[in-house]
Amino acid sequence: MNNKYIIDTTENKEFLHENSLRLLEFGRKFPSPGGSSYYLGDDGTPWTDRPRETWITSRMAHVYSIGSMMGVAGCKELAASAIKGLRGELNDKVNGGWYAGVKADGSIIPGKQCYAHAFVILAASSAKLAGVEGADELLNDALTIYDKYFWNEDEGLSCDTWNTDFTELDGYRGINANMHTVEAFLAAADTLNDEKYRIRAGRIIDRVIDWAKDNNYRIPEHFTSDWQPDLNKNIEKPDDPFKPYGATPGHGIEWARLITQWAMSSNLNADIERKYIEEACCLYERAVADAWNADGAPGIVYTTDWEGKPVVHDRMHWTLAEAINTSAVLYRVTKEERYASDYSKFMQYLDETVLDHTCGSWFHQLDENNKLKNTVWPGKSDLYHAFQAMLIPCVDCKISVAKGMFIYYTKLI
Repeated sequence: MNNKYIIDTTENKEFLHENSLRLLEFGRKFPSPGGSSYYLGDDGTPWTDRPRETWITSRMAHVYSIGSMMGVAGCKELAASAIKGLRGELNDKVNGGWYAGVKADGSIIPGKQCYAHAFVILAASSAKLAGVEGADELLNDALTIYDKYFWNEDEGLSCDTWNTDFTELDGYRGINANMHTVEAFLAAADTLNDEKYRIRAGRIIDRVIDWAKDNNYRIPEHFTSDWQPDLNKNIEKPDDPFKPYGATPGHGIEWARLITQWAMSSNLNADIERKYIEEACCLYERAVADAWNADGAPGIVYTTDWEGKPVVHDRMHWTLAEAINTSAVLYRVTKEERYASDYSKFMQYLDETVLDHTCGSWFHQLDENNKLKNTVWPGKSDLYHAFQAMLIPCVDCKISVAKGMFIYYTKLI
């Protein structure tokens, strides 16, 4: 096997770094005049006729804040543009919080999404570390709004969606928003040195592990208002980009990494830490067994039913990114060679199939034959998953990625 696919080799580190720089170059045209992020097309050209959404803008603020820490020219200014958008046209000055987005004509997309607000916390945490102007205020505002409207202290979970003025709460509850809440809380804990948020992340994790164990480590994604699993949600629309029917193996893989990060950073006793890592391994192994090469071709299928049979065979780029991340992290904490072997397999598939060597970035959606498809994710909306996959294999697995990069580059100065 080519050394550039093997974890910890000089060639692999160079491959990761070179591709992180290419991604940063690819996305430079994202800012609109108001700072919110355009959706990027196949070659990085902004699709100005599409909405400019809070979650994408937050992701780009996060990415370019890290790029600034890496010393890449222009990245701090780009991060500042996204922070400007989050403090400006995407921010609801009347009701608080962040609109789902703004349309091409400048009108708002109604509703207040937990998913988007979690990404605002992540963006502000990273931008604060990068010294971006306004990030401190943004982080304080984001945590205040989140605590007021989304976090439920009694349940140890977050709700999902409010109407625009925070007067009506939708009855749907979702695990995807809670997964990114864990990511955001771990970032906030690392940035602010406030363990309250790490404790909250652990409460979410405990609930998710219990639900996963009840479903043979296939995590229910959708729930009723009293947190009863709705296993048939969207069975008639199985490829929904945010609420697909069935199990989402990519999320099982992503949860495994977040659980490991939380366990390694929480000062647990060795036996309890080991149990959480074992649960993370179970989630990862179930997802990979169900989804990788499930139909005779490499790649991770988007969804399966509750018996592990593929439902939507498409390969979304983010599932591969998370597989790269988590195989690397589990190799670090277990030292088991099977995870290093998986990492190499995923890296080779990335290089040979998912990397767009002509236009840049990664193909965001491929079909079961690994041919380009654009029914769910046309173009290349943002850099978040791909960029993190070029960093996480190299940073301390118990620290959130931005804090890890901050520590690494601070030591170099």
